Amino acid sequence: MLRPELSAPRTLIADDQPDVLEALRLLLKREGYQIEAVNSPKAVLERLHDREYDVLLMDLNYALDTTSGQEGLDLLARVQKLDSTLPVVVMTAWGSIRLAVEAMQRGAADFVEKPWDNSKLLSTLRTQIESRNERRSGAARESGEIEAASATQRGLLPQSIPQFPGYEISAAWRPAGAVSGDYLDLLRLDANHLALSVADVIGKGVPAALLMSNVQAAVHALAGEMLPTGELCRRINRIVAANVGSGKFITFFYGVLDSARRFSYTNAGHCEPILVRQNGECVRVNHGGVVLGVFPDWEYREEHVDLEPGDRLVLFTDGITEIANAADEEFGEERLMELLRAHRALGAEAMQKRVMAAIAEFSGGNFQDDATLIVAAVE
Repeated sequence: MLRPELSAPRTLIADDQPDVLEALRLLLKREGYQIEAVNSPKAVLERLHDREYDVLLMDLNYALDTTSGQEGLDLLARVQKLDSTLPVVVMTAWGSIRLAVEAMQRGAADFVEKPWDNSKLLSTLRTQIESRNERRSGAARESGEIEAASATQRGLLPQSIPQFPGYEISAAWRPAGAVSGDYLDLLRLDANHLALSVADVIGKGVPAALLMSNVQAAVHALAGEMLPTGELCRRINRIVAANVGSGKFITFFYGVLDSARRFSYTNAGHCEPILVRQNGECVRVNHGGVVLGVFPDWEYREEHVDLEPGDRLVLFTDGITEIANAADEEFGEERLMELLRAHRALGAEAMQKRVMAAIAEFSGGNFQDDATLIVAAVE
């Protein structure tokens, strides 16, 4: 008999021979299955449109084509389009094992021979239903974990842009999936200093998001000490190196704006921010050191750049520049610089929205990677 968790599984049987359907109905009803029986491929598809089943037991040969099994193979393909997770057990005569093998190659979960052995048939169905239940449970757990991670990650993002005299700041964060490996932060350190940071962890999904949340925690713990940017990166690098797995690393940029229009920064292997001057000159902000997590004893250095009214400082992740169009052409840094130069008179929010709109249009709305952008306009 069925185990308790498999009680009354919903089973659809498809065969054009009434005696076969009746024999299967009697066998499975005695074992506690909920049974529905149909005699044609059309009826199978109609039932699958109307409700969900735990397993489909179907013949491969029907009245329109009693020997080749092509009608059954075509039905299998259409069933998979309707529900790719439904286990399909196919039935075929002893002389048509080749057909059963082909059905397995096309996605059938298992097969039984006619005339069948009752014990083997019941064991096959039980195995497939158990596997489906396990997949459902695993998918539900994974979905719940991802949803929780996504909610937590969004809660860690800046809920508002800190106001900082002399600057207008705007930011955008667009994950490619439910969770992101990108990180952005804006921290008001004191009356005269505002920290900006962006980062990108190699990898995707929940592991990348968890690692990035650790980086954020470290930044928040250290930023208040008003450390030089190179020293902050050195300490975070040691933390990341002690926790990141082999082959993993993080690109990271950390900078501090001050009220005297000086920008102090360290770039740990991240995309080089772009400083757009009023005259259209684009300056790359590219000094600092290697990515985080690879060399635990790396010494990072701090660099400085003096800002002027009208300057636009743009920080971004590679999801901005590496986004691709239908022809697999990347947006690229040159195109980004041309866009920024052409719209350098815009304020921070208008420029941020213009960039995000441009990459969305370029890619047809297909964001292949997380995309993060911070724009600081010097007033």
